[in-house]
Amino acid sequence: MYKEYWDLTHKPFENTPDPRFIYYSPQHEEVFSRLLYVIKEGKGAAMLTGVFGCGKTLISRILLKELDSSIYKTVLITNPYLTYEEFLMHICYNLGCKDLPDTKSEVLVNVVLQRLNEALINNMRDGKRTVVIIDEAHVIKDRKVWEEIRLILNFQLEDKFLITLLLLGQPELEEAMDINKQFSQRIAIKGHLGSFDDDDAKKYIRHRLSVAGRDKDLFTEDAYKEIFKKSGGIPRRINNICDLALLSGFGLKTSLIDKDIIKDVSNDLGN
Repeated sequence: MYKEYWDLTHKPFENTPDPRFIYYSPQHEEVFSRLLYVIKEGKGAAMLTGVFGCGKTLISRILLKELDSSIYKTVLITNPYLTYEEFLMHICYNLGCKDLPDTKSEVLVNVVLQRLNEALINNMRDGKRTVVIIDEAHVIKDRKVWEEIRLILNFQLEDKFLITLLLLGQPELEEAMDINKQFSQRIAIKGHLGSFDDDDAKKYIRHRLSVAGRDKDLFTEDAYKEIFKKSGGIPRRINNICDLALLSGFGLKTSLIDKDIIKDVSNDLGN
């Protein structure tokens, strides 16, 4: 609606995990490097926590894009509201396990685990590595699911894991790990994403505008400061404010987004 007015080729502030718009702040670059290291070195498990809307899901999509499909077999679980049987079956189906039960009533966990182990060994023999990414892992409340996730890491040879698990979630995930001490001890690397500082918030906005085809500033300096103040430096909130600000500026036929526009749209959003 406002793209042509602002000379944009794409909408720059959509809250979707579009890899084109990734902004590598120092903390994003650090956690990405850590997670990639765990995968490349076959370390077993890693955990990434962060506040709501800080970019965890986007990081997972970038990781998936980075992994060569000829080398890595990947499974992404975006809805972990599953029973432990459903959780195992989901992984197995996505890895192409053979001879799985056709109905839930037929599921025998030991049989499913055997099929999973066979698939992991076959992947290894084919020169492939297996990676499972669990997004929103903080919502897992069933202790049986946590126990099955832990047991999956038992699939290993003397010198290597047959699977790498990445757990992504909000800070409550740390609490879940505190309860599951045995599992927590198997996490090779942990990372955390927080909010941007004011400088990175400004660079983030400019980066997204540049990717969307606009290299000239659309926001005044006071507007940048107000965006940071109202958003707390959280990328998702920044996106919401900036998107609505561009729409408002389009309606007002302004040439730049100023502090007053940011205040108005922030009030509309309840910030």
